[in-house]
Amino acid sequence: MRNILFALQILGPLVIVADRLGAGQTTLFVLAAAALIPLAWLIGEATEHAAHHTGPGIGGFLNATFGNAPELIIALFAVSSGLTEVVRGSLSGSVVGNLLLVLGFSLLFGGRGELDRESTFVSLAIVAVAVLIFLIPSIPGWDGDPERHSLDLLSLPVSIVLLVVYLAVTWYALRRHRQLHVSDEPTEMQAWTLRTSLLVLGAATVITAFVAEILVHSLNEFGEAAHLSEFFLAAVVVAIVGNAAEHGGAVVVAYRGKIKLAAEIALASSAQVAVFLIPAVALLAWLLDPLALSFRQVELAVLGAAVALAAVLLYGGRSSRGRGIVLIAAYVAAAVAFFVAGDR
Repeated sequence: MRNILFALQILGPLVIVADRLGAGQTTLFVLAAAALIPLAWLIGEATEHAAHHTGPGIGGFLNATFGNAPELIIALFAVSSGLTEVVRGSLSGSVVGNLLLVLGFSLLFGGRGELDRESTFVSLAIVAVAVLIFLIPSIPGWDGDPERHSLDLLSLPVSIVLLVVYLAVTWYALRRHRQLHVSDEPTEMQAWTLRTSLLVLGAATVITAFVAEILVHSLNEFGEAAHLSEFFLAAVVVAIVGNAAEHGGAVVVAYRGKIKLAAEIALASSAQVAVFLIPAVALLAWLLDPLALSFRQVELAVLGAAVALAAVLLYGGRSSRGRGIVLIAAYVAAAVAFFVAGDR
């Protein structure tokens, strides 16, 4: 199976070549979706090898960092095209997807195991704080034009505060996990060197970014054919595409019995999107077209519910397939809510 997945890495460059040659949008969509599967596996593989040297906490942080690169590229591309609703929907949908879908499948495939309870609740608390802070520019946006310039300006201090939170928590988490890893017992895993692991992570992420961007380009035709709203495509389809690395990586790691690392991947990614990726996109957007962080009621309601549900299920610091099923079912409900909400 490993050999097959390695061989399928050719799909990534193939999609890029097909796009340059002017292949049809439907063909590109199918090829890009297929290419993301082996790429996601490769990122998960490299992350696991890197975690052998750094520990599960930093391993999850590395996967979240590399896995979120496609989302940043997709978001900035959408901003430059004036698709602000797609940007906000894809980012909020990304947080929800990691908390419910990625974490759910990780618990489903990982089964029973012990989680890092402190790290789990730190990540959930970060997302909860972010949701509360998002209310500042969002509530005024529920009445009147959500794209007005005053909300763009209001989003600036909000973004800066979130980035400060991200830096402080990341510094604390890296110190804690480095200390914990010192006492970890060595494993018998024949790991790649840390240098090789990081190089593979970087290369796979770059290709994933190109493939994800091509997939997004072909989404308009897909959406018109399927009669889906722009908001639903952003919050569900684009969010899943942008999170392909976390989806595949976390599931592969969980299937191999490393449920603690798999949970770190999902939770660290959700927290990083909330307090790093979203404010980073908002600040970088000023170089292209200002972006107001005026999220819709349904987005913030689903985000808050996702945090609360995850906190209840993981309160005891244990994982199980049943908890995974509940999280996946909750994601289906969230997707239905986004579908019913439609465009503004």
